[in-house]
Amino acid sequence: MKSGADLTMRTCVAPDGRFICAVHRPSYQVENLRESDEVIRLGELDDGTAQDNRANYPQGRVVVSQDQAIFEIANPFPFKGATYIGSQWAAARARNPAAIRIPQAGNTSLFESLSAWHGSKSGDPQAFRRLVADLPKPLKLALASSSNDPLDLVCLAQISADFRWDAVTGGPMGLRFERTPDGTGRPAIHDHELFEAVANNPHLPDAYKRVMVLMPGIQGASPITAEWRQPGHPSHVFEYLRCNSYIPWGHYAANMAHDAVRYTTAQLTLADIAAMRHLYYQRTVTCLARELDLSLPPQGQMLSVQHLETLRQQICTALKNPAPRHSLTFTATLWGWNFGFDYAPSGYRLHASHQQVHQQYAMIPSKAEPLSEAPAEPVPAYAAGDLIADFSARYRRHTGQAFFEAYLKAIFANQRLDRVADRPASLVVWQGKGVILFVPKAQTSQWELQLMTAAPVGHVLEADTHLRGELDKGIWVAMRLLGVLGARMITVFEYAKRLDNPDTDQRLIYAFLPRLPESPGAFSEAQLRWINGHFPEDFAAACRLKLDTVMAELESAEPA
Repeated sequence: MKSGADLTMRTCVAPDGRFICAVHRPSYQVENLRESDEVIRLGELDDGTAQDNRANYPQGRVVVSQDQAIFEIANPFPFKGATYIGSQWAAARARNPAAIRIPQAGNTSLFESLSAWHGSKSGDPQAFRRLVADLPKPLKLALASSSNDPLDLVCLAQISADFRWDAVTGGPMGLRFERTPDGTGRPAIHDHELFEAVANNPHLPDAYKRVMVLMPGIQGASPITAEWRQPGHPSHVFEYLRCNSYIPWGHYAANMAHDAVRYTTAQLTLADIAAMRHLYYQRTVTCLARELDLSLPPQGQMLSVQHLETLRQQICTALKNPAPRHSLTFTATLWGWNFGFDYAPSGYRLHASHQQVHQQYAMIPSKAEPLSEAPAEPVPAYAAGDLIADFSARYRRHTGQAFFEAYLKAIFANQRLDRVADRPASLVVWQGKGVILFVPKAQTSQWELQLMTAAPVGHVLEADTHLRGELDKGIWVAMRLLGVLGARMITVFEYAKRLDNPDTDQRLIYAFLPRLPESPGAFSEAQLRWINGHFPEDFAAACRLKLDTVMAELESAEPA
């Protein structure tokens, strides 16, 4: 099939560079098999008019003819399912894209509320601390997650663990440690859930954040294997090796250091992103250089940007030879980030881990040993980008067209789902030099953004210094835009092609998936059926409305 839609492929991208979407216009009849009516008075209006449930008991066959169309959009990538948009919900937001945002949380202070209730604004901090200590645990967790009063949070922190105090300032200088049976020490934490919840609240004083979760070593003995710190730059990042990882061969965590506290996207700078990403690029090239017997940097010395680029070029040159390319152990990269943290009062952790601003990355081998008694072929190791590679290869075989060429054409030639001519139609939010930040036609979260290379670059090893800088900038722009719109929990990850994949069409993609308050995910999402309440074009418009604000921040900041 050379043109038009191919429904067997389950993608919305047609080979001729158009989005193919479906629409359902519900009209149906339902046999009424109810045996009895149970009309009940539900309440009444202010004027005394009774309200009952008579409407729930129709007589005879039920005829449904809805005005609301339901749009169904197969994801560009079949393994991501399909998105459903109710036109009635989306039309309301289309009238005012600026209303697409999450309101800021209001002020919450238990101490002030109780003081006001008692008729005094002074209160008794010691009595308050005793009261907080006696609260049921669900209320402590709720307060730890939602309060923006440092006094509330300090009380909760002191309840969750034992501190050591600075004799001069009176502030915390560390935690009390207790000896374990094997003779080592561990922090004396009384309530781990409360400890994590309060330590991750941005309104907790930084002195407590540092001693609870940020100082090197406070979260365990993971080796620090790299660091980004330069004179005159406020950014400071440690790279930890997580040996006890579910990822084979371990993974690395680039965490903001204790003297560079970042808990919100408003505090996040492009320099921070560039620092964390530099450690990711550095770890990737040094791992591959070791495999290829190339010259490694001296121990205890960070690669400069220029040295990193030189080493990257040497690796690319070496991999043009089939022998070293086919002998690589590690052929893929993994990179991701869970921004934001929250605990439900019930004790369910809703997102992330200790660090609000951090990134995780690893190298992925090409294969694993088969778990079999008899000799067997090696098992391919999983990498998310393989799913895209498999599909794009099948797309080319089936249609004769390169998928990403058609996809980019469809993005730039997009038409609105509702076909209303006088409303925004573009999916593109921001364009850098060689990258685009856009709203996917079929979003898998209500506010999903994607960053993609416009040129045929499929992994970071194919990206030169300039393009890596544009990727870093795009990641920062996406995070700031989502933060300005009110997102507080965002999952970000990379789809990259294999380092030994010769396909010149596959692009490097970063997905940004906010977790919205009313979209926790349920059975629909488990089936890869994504329910959205806005048109993708209107979310793109909402982002562009905030773009000037975000870019002004970038222009006023120091060069990264």
